[in-house]
Amino acid sequence: MDKFNFYYDESEHSRKINHNTITADNYYDNFITVIVGWKSRDEKDIEASYSSFENKYRERSSNGELKSTTLKQRQFQNGLASLSKDNVDFLEDFFDMFDDRVYPYYSIASKIEYLVLQLFIDYKNSLLFDMDSMKYSIIKALVMYQPNEILEGLYKDAEQLLNLLKEFFTKQVEIDKENERLKRTEIESFRQILVLLDDVSAPKTVDWNYRVPFWGFDSYLKEKGIQEYSLEIDREGGSGNTINAARSAGLHSVKETDSVDSFGVRMADILAGVTSKMLKALRSSFMYSSAEDGINKKILPTKWFDLNDRQLSLYKKMNHIMGELNTAWYKSFAGLYADDLLLLLSLLSYMSQFENSEAISRDIKMQGEYFNSYASQRLLDYFERIQNKLPVDIVNDNSKEYFLNRRGAKVFFESSKQPKLKINNNQEVFEVLSVGFSNDNSPMVTVSTTNEPMCFRIDDSLAGWAMMLVGLANRGDNIFPCKVAFSISEGQWFADLL
Repeated sequence: MDKFNFYYDESEHSRKINHNTITADNYYDNFITVIVGWKSRDEKDIEASYSSFENKYRERSSNGELKSTTLKQRQFQNGLASLSKDNVDFLEDFFDMFDDRVYPYYSIASKIEYLVLQLFIDYKNSLLFDMDSMKYSIIKALVMYQPNEILEGLYKDAEQLLNLLKEFFTKQVEIDKENERLKRTEIESFRQILVLLDDVSAPKTVDWNYRVPFWGFDSYLKEKGIQEYSLEIDREGGSGNTINAARSAGLHSVKETDSVDSFGVRMADILAGVTSKMLKALRSSFMYSSAEDGINKKILPTKWFDLNDRQLSLYKKMNHIMGELNTAWYKSFAGLYADDLLLLLSLLSYMSQFENSEAISRDIKMQGEYFNSYASQRLLDYFERIQNKLPVDIVNDNSKEYFLNRRGAKVFFESSKQPKLKINNNQEVFEVLSVGFSNDNSPMVTVSTTNEPMCFRIDDSLAGWAMMLVGLANRGDNIFPCKVAFSISEGQWFADLL
């Protein structure tokens, strides 16, 4: 089994999340982490290539290191279209370092989301309220509108915060009515939030949860079937919060290192920096200047699409790194509010469909509208996934005929190989852990047995019963595990929850 070497760095990290943090002039809501890695046997060759890259741009080094600070935020004002020739040269060479041997992982987490989740920590999904959707809508409103009175209220008593939230959403509904055709969905969402806000407990100043990106990375390793690895983390002050978080998330073979001594950490730093600057530029272009501005449609400015062939090629290279290179479900990891990440991925994908810059310039005045429709569909698809409460089973790269579901039971890709549930004496009670369907829509149950959980096919006549229970789980009301009595009468299968 191959061993891997991974390297971690971050961008836009706020050591404490409080009112001063989120109202600062240089504040950006998302915390970005990047991990890059490769098989241990490839390290020397990759290091040699990266050393050549760093030597070529040695004059851009600071304190003996070539890092993302060599790229200024103003260079990304209109995305990659505003890059100077020198920076295009730099990023071309940097992106070319990412061949099939490199495994990138990135995590993007909203700081305001973390606070809102603490605020509504006691609220769960139910048949009456989809709390995930509600939280998403609240986070999005706070990120987009940045209402100062609410951001201040996050750190005051619950009663005052409750009133401030109600005042804000009530006021915004009235403002949105001035353009109800555009804001119909937001109006309905805000009205539902107003119904929800009955009581709340406000958090005090909150320290950042450093474990978030490592939860995703741990899932990424499991999905890729990577068991032997090392992870080097850029050394911070003296707190050790990051490395301790990595260990508490279940990662092993983790150590801190100085970026001066680790080309992998420096490589992760530049990728994190470029990602951060692109995210910030997109957010700046779509940010509302006031509550009243919220009734206006936001379109990406034409200057974003006024680029040359080399700048377009950079979009394609970045799209390959973030979207195509050694892809996996957990290659990217985000919380409920992932709009900025989805906008960036949408932009990279949208630009990549053009053969050359001339194809963009033919209809350049409409490109903002076209991209808006393209990105809106991706955001809508994501919001629909939020409403789906069913968990995702990781299919390991090493799987052949089957994978293990979340209960640890074998699920065969060919449902005909799945054993069928046997019922003794026409009636038997089982401890059912979950209900689902195979890839050809055969109903299945995972049950607890003496030795291990096992997944069985059940009769097709119970498909409606299974669909009803999956539908309840999808709406947040999962009744399993529980005992179920299966019986057969005159050839007909029955299932009763006990």
